Formats: sequence, C-alpha cells, structure tokens
Amino acid sequence: MRTARVLVTSLVLVGLSACGSQDPAAVLTASSSDPGIEQLRVEVVSTSVHDATAFTQGLEVDDGQLYEGTGLEGRSSVRRTDLATGTVQARQELAPDVFGEGVTLAGDRLWQLTWKNGAAIARDPQTLAETGRAAYDGEGWGLCAQPDRLVMSNGSATLTFRDRTTFAVLGTVDVTAAGTPLTEINELECTPDGQVWANVWKTDQIVRIDPGAGHVTAVVDATGLLTPEQAGSADVLNGIAALPGTDEFLVTGKLWPTVFTVRFVPA
Repeated sequence: MRTARVLVTSLVLVGLSACGSQDPAAVLTASSSDPGIEQLRVEVVSTSVHDATAFTQGLEVDDGQLYEGTGLEGRSSVRRTDLATGTVQARQELAPDVFGEGVTLAGDRLWQLTWKNGAAIARDPQTLAETGRAAYDGEGWGLCAQPDRLVMSNGSATLTFRDRTTFAVLGTVDVTAAGTPLTEINELECTPDGQVWANVWKTDQIVRIDPGAGHVTAVVDATGLLTPEQAGSADVLNGIAALPGTDEFLVTGKLWPTVFTVRFVPA
C-alpha cells in the first residue's frame, strides 16, 4: 500500500507540475534564502525505542500518554502508550480495508483520520474504542487540535479547519513558502502559541506554519537522525508531537526503530 501511495502521489505531482506547481523539496530549498523564514535544525536531547513495524501517521502527547496512529491496509491501528515506561496501555486495530492516518485529541474524544475511506473516527481517549464517525471529502493525512478548531491536511497545499465535535468544515487556508504553494503537507502538530508544525512528505524537513496567513515561517532540517543501516529498512520521517510545558518535540518516522526527543535550534 505504501507503493500505491507513492504511485498516486507521483501522478498528482505530474499534474501539478503541468500547472506550474513545484516539488515540495524544491520549494523548501528555494525558500531558504527568504529572510522571513527561519532556518532551524534538530538538536537531539534523548532517544527511546519505537516499534519498527509501526507505519506512523499521527503522534500526540497528552498527560503523560503518547497517542499514535499507524497506517497500511491490514496493519492500521491506534495505540496509547505510557510515555515514561513505553508500555502500551490500549490499542485498537482498524478494519483490514482501512488505511489509518493522523490522530489528535480534542477534549473527550480522539479523532483518527483515514486515508481514502472518507471517514474520521471518533474514539474514547482511554479505551480507544470507536464512539462515532464523521464523513469528509477527499483524502485524510494529518490532524491536530487548537482550542477552538481542528486543523487537517490532505496532501495538498490547503489546510482545512474543522469543528472539534462535529468535524464540520469551518474554513481553509492555502500554505505558501516564500510565496510558492507548499504541497504534500502531512502529519501536523498544533502548539499553544497558535502555530502549526508539519512534516512534508518524502522530505526530512519540518515546517512551522502561521495558520492565519498560511505562511511558512520556519523550516527545520531533520536529516541524519537515523544511521545508514537504520535508514535502509525505514520509510520517511513522519510523526511530530510537542512535549507540553517544554520546548521539546518527539519526532519519528514510518517503520523507524527510534523516537527522538529534540529541540529546534538555529541552523
């Protein structure tokens, strides 16, 4: 299924190129000379073991618990892990024909996206049991929660704002880096300062987005976290979660053996 996703996205990128849009990696490289975009790098604070069979799609920390959504048909799940011990406290598997995507906690429910199934699944945060569903058009990629709304990505340059309870659309914003649309925005993390951090699919870059204007205000270079041997069996960087009350983040990737606790510091 990972191959199918690459194929689908490659076809989309061909279409975008024909319309004048650029590859996301090229957009981020070109934007590095923009003085309005802060250039950052990751500083590793510590590491912990990660399930190398987990195709990570969403990551979030709340009250000492790590919530993780994973993908691939027949292997998609959502789990809640004790952050201090690494012990899995709860886990739910998705139906074999469902490709799980991003997750976020919004009050008394955990939302989990699906890639092409057109459904957001509401779950009990403790048991992770399904409590409801909401339909949406298009693909689901990343999701994070702000105090008054959810923020969702779909692989394009557009972020969609949704109601935290009903999942109804509240509005959209188009994301640009130095004036150029930035596509393939993937896993999201909303932080208390109102900013949205996002993985950019198939790159080792994380971006900070002003969700009001849609402008990319920082680019984080996260290359080199895995050893060459680890990278040989891993997939792309994906998964970012702010650690509450600190300036640190957890980052990992699809099929990565490690979760990294990092700070974003000047490059």
